[in-house]
Amino acid sequence: MAQQILLVEDNPDDEMLALRALRKSAIADDLVVARDGVEALDYLLEQNKSGADLPALVLLDINLPRLNGLEVLKRLRENAVTHLLPVVMLSSSREERDISSSYDYGCNSYIRKPVDFRQFSDMIVQVERYWLRLNEAPNAR
Repeated sequence: MAQQILLVEDNPDDEMLALRALRKSAIADDLVVARDGVEALDYLLEQNKSGADLPALVLLDINLPRLNGLEVLKRLRENAVTHLLPVVMLSSSREERDISSSYDYGCNSYIRKPVDFRQFSDMIVQVERYWLRLNEAPNAR
């Protein structure tokens, strides 16, 4: 069964590091990148109205152009098709309000992005392994 990850990231350097780490680990069969919140919602809500093609995991940055990650998360949780979709917030923010708001809106996990390349790469692989291999998610479709 193919497993897809949606990475919602506006920083080209973080996108490149995540892509490299995910390709290296060969766990996810497919990676889709959205570079802002509107693009993410278009992909998840407009193109996947039935839920048949939803990714297995969404890696969502908070600070995004056009629509921030918290608003994206809120809308995903309000939608019947995406309300159970696993969402991991990836952010460089250490603000308690960002962490609290992420959980209030229903994120499954909040992880601070490491600055170091090796640590960032290791973190992506660990997140992917946990959510795609170990975690037992409810049938969201």
